[in-house]
Amino acid sequence: MTAPANSIAEFYETAVTQLESAGLSFGHGCTCAEDEVAWLLSATLDIPFDELDKFWSDALTAKQRATLTQRLKERCTTKTPLAYILGEAWLGPYIFKIDRRVIVPRSFIAELLMDDLAPWVQNPDAITRVADICTGSSCLAILAALHFPNSQVDAVDLSPEALEVARINVDLYGLEDRLKLHQGDLMAPLMDQKYDIIISNPPYVDAASMDSLPGEYRHEPEMALAGGKDGLDLVHTLMRQAAQTLNPGGWLIVEIGHNKNVMTATYPNLPLVWLDTDGGSDFVFLIDQASLQTLI
Repeated sequence: MTAPANSIAEFYETAVTQLESAGLSFGHGCTCAEDEVAWLLSATLDIPFDELDKFWSDALTAKQRATLTQRLKERCTTKTPLAYILGEAWLGPYIFKIDRRVIVPRSFIAELLMDDLAPWVQNPDAITRVADICTGSSCLAILAALHFPNSQVDAVDLSPEALEVARINVDLYGLEDRLKLHQGDLMAPLMDQKYDIIISNPPYVDAASMDSLPGEYRHEPEMALAGGKDGLDLVHTLMRQAAQTLNPGGWLIVEIGHNKNVMTATYPNLPLVWLDTDGGSDFVFLIDQASLQTLI
């Protein structure tokens, strides 16, 4: 059936075709053109994503069509991630305000936090101290604070500009009393503290991959992506810092992208636990405090 002229459905069909023909890379909140156009429509028209079908035949106003067309053109011609164009990003049901000062939120750790880190955490109410290192927009720190309701959360980033965005999101969720932001290099501002859980989605793209990233990733802060020659420069340091700052029985949880083979080859004697996520079990590891003690 042909979509009604000038309707939401008509724009959707046309926009999907344009995105699919533009040579774009999807990976900043959506994995395909169909979902990205639905997100564009939802955000621009202020319609809940899962209710778009109720308005499918509604006509667009001239102003709405102009805004949608301009945003679609920017996405296709500049390869700017849609999240930057809209100024928002989603992790599950949680929305975050973002701009080019921070990497677009995307982390397998988010889904683990939304499951309260089960089965590793038996009682979410018993977690009292959490650190999020390389926090960016503070998305993971916020999820940690929400899912561990009795916790105090410290979030660290090297970039003062990223922390400005993080502050917007902390205020958005009303977590000013429980989530403290720190500027510094990895755990340097926190080395006199102790934590039950340390999480991190650090820069982990290796040097060879940095040279071949799709255009969309070039819009993000390079310092939020580049992880050195093997992608693990920051991870090596973070593990040794965590060994000194985790409480007995605590865990370090780190996302490292496609670097599992390098990680296991570098630390053959560490009992790294690779956590299951929607993307697979190769991207996030967990290690306990006692095992990390062998590094110091």
